[in-house]
Amino acid sequence: MLKQLQNGEIDSIEIDKDAFYEFREVLVKHPFFKHFRGDAKQNGRIIYTYLEIPRS
Repeated sequence: MLKQLQNGEIDSIEIDKDAFYEFREVLVKHPFFKHFRGDAKQNGRIIYTYLEIPRS
């Protein structure tokens, strides 16, 4: 899913609170980690998007 998001095949990834820690463990090891942005929503959902310019 991260590769699809990075390649623009999908616009976002929605992760629920039950899968958050498992997903984050994979995400922080990704070489383009700083390009992914997570926005917290209600009920513990997080919407991840890909940024062309890495966050600082």
